[in-house]
Amino acid sequence: MSTKTKVRKLTGSKAMAEAIDIAMQEDKEVFVMGEDVAKYGGIFGSTTGLHEKYGDERIMDTPISETGFIGAAVGAAGEGMRPIVELMFVDFVGVVLDQIYNHIAKIPYMSGQAVKMPITLITAVGGGYSDAAQHSQCLYATFGHLPGMKVVAPTTPHDLKGMLLAAIRDDNPVVFMFHKTLQGLGWMDQIDASIGEVPDGDYIVPLDKAKVAREGTDVTIVGVQMMTVEALKAAKTLEKEGISCEVIDLRSIKPIDKETILASIGKTHRLLVVDEDYSAYGITSEIAALAAQEALYDLEAPVKTLAVPDVPIPYSRVLEKFVIPDENNIVSAVKKLMDS
Repeated sequence: MSTKTKVRKLTGSKAMAEAIDIAMQEDKEVFVMGEDVAKYGGIFGSTTGLHEKYGDERIMDTPISETGFIGAAVGAAGEGMRPIVELMFVDFVGVVLDQIYNHIAKIPYMSGQAVKMPITLITAVGGGYSDAAQHSQCLYATFGHLPGMKVVAPTTPHDLKGMLLAAIRDDNPVVFMFHKTLQGLGWMDQIDASIGEVPDGDYIVPLDKAKVAREGTDVTIVGVQMMTVEALKAAKTLEKEGISCEVIDLRSIKPIDKETILASIGKTHRLLVVDEDYSAYGITSEIAALAAQEALYDLEAPVKTLAVPDVPIPYSRVLEKFVIPDENNIVSAVKKLMDS
């Protein structure tokens, strides 16, 4: 990237819209489908302003039928187009799982790579707004479990833009999970982490690399999206008590960047994994298993994990805050880990 590249501060939603705009200018086979993505600009702002520029044929509102329009994306991709298709909430995946894991994920393999599926499936994840059990999940591990797709969950506006551009250009299907809280929308409680420096113009961020968001020496904390944000806040608090935390923003759910995680464990010798997904069979378990299998003798204490208990996300704001890990939970877990 040129040193003369202009850097501005954008919200997550504007960073995503900019990425889609660049991809659509570059390639006429790129188009967007989904509910309220056209004139409304997307419920979470990721297509704002694009309908006015590209019209109905490339920014298409669809009926409320995920099975229909994600199925249409499969056909379009098979014919050489590059659909960006929005599943408004990740919670709705149940009605369209056959199209995703039996078609999008498997057609390239079953055709011997003769038929590619360059589909970018974008979907909103995360709680924090009393949206209750059917609109608040993350389900990172659900998609990570399925072979045949790349799965990413960027945190910063910089990475939202760069990883979305990389996803659209990739010949493999990519599930692109964006967190509602990190979109920087005015009708939500905007947080500082939802606004960040984003270079003007074209750049990509690799789809298979984690990022060391903060360097440290005493303990490694691996987080995803809002759990990275909470981990960074916890690291500042713990620094005042003499505990140095290295925070890794996972970014890529599948594949997991083993090298970055193992290198950090080799330096700090302690590991805490924090996730807004459910605890059982989740990313926390996957990374804990990685540490046990490939870094056991680097560890000076058992791996600790924090995640949502195995209950539906409550509607009650008090109960929702209770089940989703936050800065205080992370601080407490790190202190226990240091005492081990």
